[in-house]
Amino acid sequence: MIDSNKVLEILRSVNDPNSGNDLISMKLIDKLVVRDNTISFTINASGIEDVAKFQLHETLSHKLQEVYPNAKIDIHFGNAGTTVRPLSQVRNIIAVASGKGGVGKSTVSTNLALGLKALGAKVGLLDADLYGPSIPTMLNIKDEKPKIEQMYGKHKIRPIEKYGIYTISIGNIVEPEQAVVLRGPRLGGIIKQFVNDVIWPDLDYLIIDLPPGTGDIQLTLVQTVPITGAIIVTTPQDVAVADAIKAMNMFRLENINVPIVGVVENMSWFTPDDMPAKKYYIFGEGGGKTLAKKSKSVLLAQLPLITDIRKAGDSGNPIVLDDKHLAHPYYMQMAQKTAEQIALRNEMKPATQVVGVNVQNK
Repeated sequence: MIDSNKVLEILRSVNDPNSGNDLISMKLIDKLVVRDNTISFTINASGIEDVAKFQLHETLSHKLQEVYPNAKIDIHFGNAGTTVRPLSQVRNIIAVASGKGGVGKSTVSTNLALGLKALGAKVGLLDADLYGPSIPTMLNIKDEKPKIEQMYGKHKIRPIEKYGIYTISIGNIVEPEQAVVLRGPRLGGIIKQFVNDVIWPDLDYLIIDLPPGTGDIQLTLVQTVPITGAIIVTTPQDVAVADAIKAMNMFRLENINVPIVGVVENMSWFTPDDMPAKKYYIFGEGGGKTLAKKSKSVLLAQLPLITDIRKAGDSGNPIVLDDKHLAHPYYMQMAQKTAEQIALRNEMKPATQVVGVNVQNK
């Protein structure tokens, strides 16, 4: 007698050629019927190349007949009425953006990812800042290389796991001293590779740390995956807010239409090491609230400027990991409010669509 649970276990051991994850978790198996001596099912083969379909069929038939040599195996390929989108195993894709460099966007991205992990979520972190990748330093993985696997004739990349989150960065692929000089098509190609060729596991959130501004990488991203929402990082001063508005407006273009889920105001005040109760507003006040109002979103957090935060990032031990540090509550508040706003966004608004390739940055 054929055991249905055993059949599911076998199917779970076979990977989807596109995502690299197993067929069951990717929900690619439909109409599974186990009756008498027959095992029958349909695979949603949207986007799977013909060569990979053949190899998939061979692999599944071989594995099933190893356990049930006398069974009749009936495998069909179809589209199951739906198209499998890139990163369909990721429930929420969050872009972290800024109008200019130097506002601490990568620090926010890293601590946000780890904060969401601390709240119990499964989290990935994609370093899309191809010109100045900071994530390897902030996670202390500068010397690590992602593993490359051969799957259905293609090379797939395993993200690096650190502190319980999964991450990929060009900084872990090229040597640190190797200059990254790339233009539009190459930039787009790397971003697409980080989406399509990395074996991202089942995730609640994928945080994408974008480069500053509104360029080729941002446009490639919205043309490749449906962004759940964007977080804009600014400092309090007017010049940072003015640049952040430009970054915000790109996501709000009619043909992009990515919701702004919130604003993070970084370096809101300076607190000296020897006077933890003091707050010096050296960059002014009110920039985050102004930006949140203009974006019709909320202020997710105001984060302090403290020497330990810089030291933590440089040493690869992000400050949110230290639950006794005075900055810890601010970062955890950011993670909690982000989770709340993403849940509210998903309840109130339809899913974001991948935008057409004719989007131009004006």
